[in-house]
Amino acid sequence: MKTFLKTSVAALVLGFLALAALRWIPVHIYDGFESPGLSWSRWSTHRLVPGAAVVQDKIVRTGQSALAVTVRSGDRYEAASDDGAASERDELLESWWLYSRTGESYVYSFSVYLPRDFPQNALRLVIAQWKQLCMADSCRPDNPILAIRYTGGRLSITRHDEHGSAVLYQGVDDVRGQWLDFRFVTRFDPGGQGSIDGSLDGREIVHYRGPTVYQPARGYPRHGRVYFKFGLYRDALQQPPWTIYLDEYRKDQCAVSGCQ
Repeated sequence: MKTFLKTSVAALVLGFLALAALRWIPVHIYDGFESPGLSWSRWSTHRLVPGAAVVQDKIVRTGQSALAVTVRSGDRYEAASDDGAASERDELLESWWLYSRTGESYVYSFSVYLPRDFPQNALRLVIAQWKQLCMADSCRPDNPILAIRYTGGRLSITRHDEHGSAVLYQGVDDVRGQWLDFRFVTRFDPGGQGSIDGSLDGREIVHYRGPTVYQPARGYPRHGRVYFKFGLYRDALQQPPWTIYLDEYRKDQCAVSGCQ
C-alpha cells in the first residue's frame, strides 16, 4: 500500500512538473507533412473522421508531400443552434500542449491550396480558425476569434468579439489553383495590447490593434488559451466531397524582444 501511494504521489509530482514545463517552454513547431502519418505530438485528430486527412505527393508546396483534407456530407455533423446553421467539418487541430497563451505573441505560417474546380457557392466555409478555449457551456458567443473564410468565391479574414463580426480583409481575386502562403503575427489579449498582423504571399493584408479575445465577463477565463485548426468547416447542405491541401505549417512563440 505504501509503495502504491509513493508511486501515485511521484506520478502526480511528475505530471505537475511536466505541466509547469509546458507553461514556460516556448513553442517552436514545424510540419511539412513529409511523414506517412500525422504526428501525435503536433496534432489532434478528434475533429477528423478516419481517412479524411491523407498525406499525398501530387499537389505539394515544398518537399515531397503535403496533406489533403476532404470533408464529406455528415462528417463531424453538428446540428443547428444559437451559434448558427447545421455544420460538418474535417479539421486538423493543434495538440493541447501547443495552445497559445493570452498575453504572449506568436507567429503562424502555413500554405493552403484550393483546387481549380473548388466550389465557389459556399454559404459558410472556414479553412483556418483560431478559437478561444472555454471549459464550460456558458461561454457565449462561441465563434472563432479569428478566421480565414472562403465564401462566394472570395477569400476573407474575419475577427469576432462580443460585439459581433468584423471583416479585416476581403479579397477580390480568384485564388483557386495556386498555393496561398499565409503568415500571421498575433497577440491574444482582452485589452488594448492585442494585435493581428497578417500577410498573404508576402503582401500585408491585415493590421489590427485592440482586443483579440472575448472579455472574461462572457464566461471565458481571464488568463486563457487559444487554439488553432485548419481544414474544411462548412454548412451541412448535402454537398459533394470537397478537398483542400495544406503544407508548410510553422508556429513560433516570440521572444520578449519581439517577433522575427
